[in-house]
Amino acid sequence: MKIYTKENNLMIEAVKDFTLSEILECGQCFHFNQTGDEEYDVIAFGRALHIRQMGDTLILYGTSLEDYENIWRSYFDMENDYGRIKKQIAEADGALMPAINEKQGIRILNQDFFETLISFIISQNKQIPQIKQCVKNISHKFGKAIIGYNGETFYCFPDVSVLNLVSEEELRECKVGFRAPYIKCACKAVCEGAVTKEKLDRLNVADARELLMTIKGVGEKVANCVLLFGLGRREAFPVDVWMKRIMEQMYFAGRDTKKCDIEAFANEKFGEFSGYAQQYLFDYARTNLF
Repeated sequence: MKIYTKENNLMIEAVKDFTLSEILECGQCFHFNQTGDEEYDVIAFGRALHIRQMGDTLILYGTSLEDYENIWRSYFDMENDYGRIKKQIAEADGALMPAINEKQGIRILNQDFFETLISFIISQNKQIPQIKQCVKNISHKFGKAIIGYNGETFYCFPDVSVLNLVSEEELRECKVGFRAPYIKCACKAVCEGAVTKEKLDRLNVADARELLMTIKGVGEKVANCVLLFGLGRREAFPVDVWMKRIMEQMYFAGRDTKKCDIEAFANEKFGEFSGYAQQYLFDYARTNLF
């Protein structure tokens, strides 16, 4: 890649294995807005980024090299070799080649742990546009205002210390419904130090999952999503209704199979690349198989 500044924008040329829409629209994050063809506003880590992709070139508007190095390089997982990752997955199972070939540009984002935890608690029984709206509502009501490159105002997702002081009723006003007490439980667990990123980082993935599941409303699927998208645990393999159907069709002859058995099968087959395989499978099958 070639990285340089031009007219107060950061330019990244010769980007490989990167399609902005596939990355943002595949259900791993919810704090963004599409503004054009392969053009988005992304709010993360206290920043609002306006980003556009033109072929193999990314334009990060009004962004300094320092912000890219400190935030966006890690956020978009720019240092990971996705060519190697896709090769490893294909070697584990050639049946995934159609998914890999169609969704060449998917990457797994490295997101803020707390925002990811709350977002996926909200995600239960909600569609992506509804989840995005809830995240936006919480951010607008309780988050810090920040100014984007063109003067537009955006709102960060609130820190745990702020959200912990919010009542269930105030959360319900943000359209989170029955998830309000779950969010309160999560805030309490993080604030009191029972469940923290530091603790989770020290545990193996199975023990980290169990610790996350001590939070009311966090089941295996939500815990695995938090591990994969908010803690960088790429061996995690979230299994929701979609993934259950996909895996049953591809690997279990259509038989009803327990989610824990599906996850164990995926971990055995894909190992440390399980989370990547899940993303290629999920986004491909969601648009092609059902």
